[in-house]
Amino acid sequence: MPLYAVARNALLESIRQPVFVVLLGTGILALVLNVNLAAFAFEDDNKLLIDLGLSTLFLIGILLAAFNATGVLSREIENKTVLTVVSKPVARATLVVGKYLGVSAAIALGFWSLVAVFLLAVRHRVQAGVRMEDTFDLPVLLFGLLFGGLALLVSGLANYLYRKPFPSLFAVSLAVAMSLALGVVACISRDWEFQNPLVEWNGQLMMAIALVFQAVLVLAAVAIAASTRLGQVMTLAVCLGAFLVGLVSEYFLGTLVASSRDGGPARLARTLAWPLYAAIPNMQFFWSADALTQGHPMTLAYFGTVSLYAALLVGAIMSLAVLLFQGRDVG
Repeated sequence: MPLYAVARNALLESIRQPVFVVLLGTGILALVLNVNLAAFAFEDDNKLLIDLGLSTLFLIGILLAAFNATGVLSREIENKTVLTVVSKPVARATLVVGKYLGVSAAIALGFWSLVAVFLLAVRHRVQAGVRMEDTFDLPVLLFGLLFGGLALLVSGLANYLYRKPFPSLFAVSLAVAMSLALGVVACISRDWEFQNPLVEWNGQLMMAIALVFQAVLVLAAVAIAASTRLGQVMTLAVCLGAFLVGLVSEYFLGTLVASSRDGGPARLARTLAWPLYAAIPNMQFFWSADALTQGHPMTLAYFGTVSLYAALLVGAIMSLAVLLFQGRDVG
């Protein structure tokens, strides 16, 4: 099936890029350091830890989306290698959609590793005292370092002995290792006693993480659409611009659209602002860290509504990407 072949190739190409491993390592280091940075809060340290962790997931996810999208499509267009694919019985729409699915799978793989580290950091919590049991969560440190080190060791040995590509092998090994570490730690308390794995389950936090991931998928679609016409640098700029504009669109455009002022100029401003407000992805809908840390629970209705909004955005942006690529000269 051409769609599966294109998606699989895009996935492998994405996780084989050295920048993929660099971003993963940077994100893991930032998530670990957040435990110490959150200790400087004046109020609840653990709320700041969650806020910093979600921000890190958001930032690294955006960078993964931007770099992977530019690597699998715009680079192929610039090098003319995409001509070989479109000259075969593979529709251009299939190529664009397949690239997006492959990039999304690569992002999901790296994002899950970061989520596992984040959940381990939340379980560890910020230092609560000077005693050893208050300062360190030994099961988290032991199994996190153990499984993480095993992933690094296996990837390094496979690369050295069998010439396997290190970035892709490490990305897969790390996802598996962090999943195992998270599963083992969930069954062991800070006092080394067996516990129900669901004791520390936080549904609100998991929904917040899922919304961040959906925002990353939306920006990945933006990056794919931009890479059909632009080079790598401009695609990165468009992706960053969409993120920044999406963060402030609610404040500027949303306030203007919701304004109840009468008069010709105000009505004209609302008329002009509405199409922009509807077209620009609103990143504020996906950011629930403030509500989470302030004790305002997220409802399933809100989560479902935002998820539908994300799906519609991805569908609209990918439709635009297909249209842009249909008329692109790749010869």
